Amino acid sequence: MICVSCITNAEEKLSSVKKIKLEILGLSSSQSTTGSFALVLGETEGNRRLPIIIGMFEAQAIAIEIEKIIPNRPMTHDLFKAFANNFHFTVEEIIISDLKEGVFFGKIVCSDGLKKTEIDARPSDAIAIGLRFDSPIFTYENILAEAGIVLTDEAEEDKPEPKIEKAKVKKESTRKDDFKNYTVDRLKELLKEAIDKEDYERAAKLRDELGKRN
Repeated sequence: MICVSCITNAEEKLSSVKKIKLEILGLSSSQSTTGSFALVLGETEGNRRLPIIIGMFEAQAIAIEIEKIIPNRPMTHDLFKAFANNFHFTVEEIIISDLKEGVFFGKIVCSDGLKKTEIDARPSDAIAIGLRFDSPIFTYENILAEAGIVLTDEAEEDKPEPKIEKAKVKKESTRKDDFKNYTVDRLKELLKEAIDKEDYERAAKLRDELGKRN
């Protein structure tokens, strides 16, 4: 006898680990925390956005490579590429592989042509390295379903895509967000406002607070 529930559970499990291709949509300085940046990723075939808060050094490494700026001396991520090239390794893909208590985890998938190896890394470092190899970026459906922010059709039509900022730090705002005293309905309203304004860093914090309530 065929177990229908077993087939359904297997299909749901396969769906949750389905890889979703991402692209970099924006990189902007934090409005609330000095030295932090919001890296905005978006699925290539959909309207979900995945904002990740990263450090200044990693943001600079990403922005420099996107804008094809050649530094006077190689950065750490450039050294990784030089090391890999000399030992005939290449980076095949970058995966944002897990999300635990609001913290994202990543993997760098490397190959020497015969064997693949996965290296654990912070998503910011993994993406900075992947850009230097023109490697695609992926995440899993369950992560995007949990942490992704869905843009409305109106927001997509009316708002231009975020731009990558130059690799320098602007004077930061002293705004501090404390959402503990807000109701769930108010948090949802603030989340929509943040998305409409493309304030992805604030949207990520609101998303995390709503996640805690659920």
